[in-house]
Amino acid sequence: MHRLLTFVFAFALLGGTVSELRAGNVPHKTTATHTAGVSDSQIEATIHTKLAKSKIGKDGFKFRVSHGVVTWEGATNVVQHKGSATRMARAAGATQVVNNIQISAAAKDKLAANLKHAHVVQ
Repeated sequence: MHRLLTFVFAFALLGGTVSELRAGNVPHKTTATHTAGVSDSQIEATIHTKLAKSKIGKDGFKFRVSHGVVTWEGATNVVQHKGSATRMARAAGATQVVNNIQISAAAKDKLAANLKHAHVVQ
C-alpha cells in the first residue's frame, strides 16, 4: 500500500491526475530541474544553436518557449529524435518540456521489427 501511495504522489508531482492514472494515461509533459536565471530568449537561442549542429535539426521541428516551458511540434522518421529534442530543451535550461513530436508509423514498425529480432536472437 505504501508503494502505491508513493507512486500516486510521484505521479501527481509530475503533472498527472487521478483520472489519468485510472485510465492508464501518462502525461506528455516531463519536468526538469529548474535552472534559475535562464530567460526564454536564452533558452530559445541555445536550442537554435544546438539544432543547427544536430542531426535532429534536419527534421524541421518547431518549438516555442514560454516562461521556461519548451513545447516541441513536428514529425520524425527516427524514434530517437523525439527523446533528443526533450534532452536538448532540458540542457538549454527549460524548466518543463512538452514534447508533441509525432513518430511516423514506418519508424514505429522498424523499431518493433528490431525489438522482435533482438528478442529472437537472445
